[in-house]
Amino acid sequence: MRKALPLVMVLLAGTAALTSVASGQEAAKALCANEAASPFEPGYEAVGHEIEAIDAETAVSLCEAAATESPEDVEVKAWLGRALYAAGTTERAATLLEEAANAGNAVALGLFGDMLLSGDGVAMDAERGNMLLRQAAEAGYAPAENSLGYSYDVGDGVEQDLAEAARWYRRAAEGGLARAMTNIGIMYSEGLGLDRDYVAAAAWFERAVDKDDINGIYQLGRLNQQGLGMPVDHTAAVALYTRAADGGNAFARTNLARLTAEGLGTPRDLAAAIALYQQAADEGAALAQHNLAVLYETGNGVARDIDQALALYQMAADNGEGLASANLGRIYLLGEGVEANPELAFNWTQRSADAGSALGQNNLGHFYENGISVAPDRDRALELYGAAAAQGLALAQDNLARLEMTVWEEMPDATDGDIGERDADGYRLKASKTADKISNRF
Repeated sequence: MRKALPLVMVLLAGTAALTSVASGQEAAKALCANEAASPFEPGYEAVGHEIEAIDAETAVSLCEAAATESPEDVEVKAWLGRALYAAGTTERAATLLEEAANAGNAVALGLFGDMLLSGDGVAMDAERGNMLLRQAAEAGYAPAENSLGYSYDVGDGVEQDLAEAARWYRRAAEGGLARAMTNIGIMYSEGLGLDRDYVAAAAWFERAVDKDDINGIYQLGRLNQQGLGMPVDHTAAVALYTRAADGGNAFARTNLARLTAEGLGTPRDLAAAIALYQQAADEGAALAQHNLAVLYETGNGVARDIDQALALYQMAADNGEGLASANLGRIYLLGEGVEANPELAFNWTQRSADAGSALGQNNLGHFYENGISVAPDRDRALELYGAAAAQGLALAQDNLARLEMTVWEEMPDATDGDIGERDADGYRLKASKTADKISNRF
C-alpha cells in the first residue's frame, strides 16, 4: 500500500498540471476574444469589435499568446487573422484566415472571402470569394450577408441582381449590422431591387443612425434636405450633416457647405462654406471639387482664378462628376478665360453626357444642332434634349420645345392643329429667351 502512494500522488499531480494548462489556454483565448472577436459571433456579442474598432497592437499581442497556447484552435486562428488584418499585416492574416475558413469558421469565411474579392493580401479570386461569403452568409453571419449583397449589387464576381442584393442586405440589417441598415435604406430610396419607398428608407436610416453609422446619418440628412418621404427640414439636415461630417463623411461635408453657403438651416457664411468645400475636395469629393471650381470661376467669395477653376473642374471630372465635364466643355467652347477649342469642348461635353449628366446631354444637343465639331444632326440633338428634359432640366425642356417647333414650322403644309395643345407663340417666346443654349449650373 505504501508503495502505491507515490503513484497516486504522481497521478494527482499530473491531473493538476493538466487542469492548469487548460485553465491557461482558456484564459489566453478569452483575452484574445475580448480584443478580436466579432460582435456578430454567437456568444461574443457583448465583447466583440468591428474590425475598424480593434486595437490592433493589443489584439495581435494577446492573440499571438493564445495561438501559442492553442495552436490548433480554429477560433483563435480566425481572431488572430482578424487582428493581423486590422494591423495591416494582410498576407499573414490571409494564411490564418484560410486555415480557419477551411475548417468552416464563419468569421474567417467572411473576411477571407472579402479579401479574395479585393485582392487584399491574396491573389484576387472573385468566384471563390463569393462562394466563401455565401457559406458564411448562409450560416447567418451578418457581415458576410452584407458583403454578398454588395457583390450582387455591383455585379462583383456574380451577375448583377439588385433584388438578390436587397434580400441579403435586409438579412444583414435584421441581424443588427448598421451598414446593412444603410444599404437596404439606399435600395428603398433609389428604387433598386425594390419599389421606391422613402418612408421605408427613412425608417432604415433612422435605425442606422441609432447605431452611429456615418453613411446612414448622411443619408437621413439627404432625405431631410430634399423632403423625400418627409417635409423639408434644413435644420435637421444641417444637424445630421454636421454629425456625419465630424465622422469623416466628405459627401455630408459637401452638402453642409451648400446649405451654409445658402443660409439654409444655419446662418449664411460663405467663408465657412468655402472651408468646408475645400476640406471635402481635399478628401476627394467630386461634387465639392466642382462647386469650389464654380466659386473660383465666378469669383464668389474668393479671388477669381480661372486656372484654379480649371484644375478643380478637371479633378472633379476625373472623379466622375458629370457637371464638371459639362462646365469644361462650356469654357473651352466659349473661350472663357482660355483659348477657345471647340474640339476639346465637344470631347468634354460628350464625356459629361456619357456620364448621364442632364446638363451634359443638353449641351451636347447644342453641338449636334449647330454642327460644332460634329456633322449637324437634328435628330440626335432632339434625342439629347429629350434625355436631359426627362431628367427635369428646364433649359433642355425649352430647347426641346424650340427645336421641335422649328422642325414643325419647316414641315410642308404644317397647321396649328399639328401641334396639338402646344402653343406655337409660347414656344417662340421661349426660344428667344434661350439663344445661349450652354449654361453652367451650380
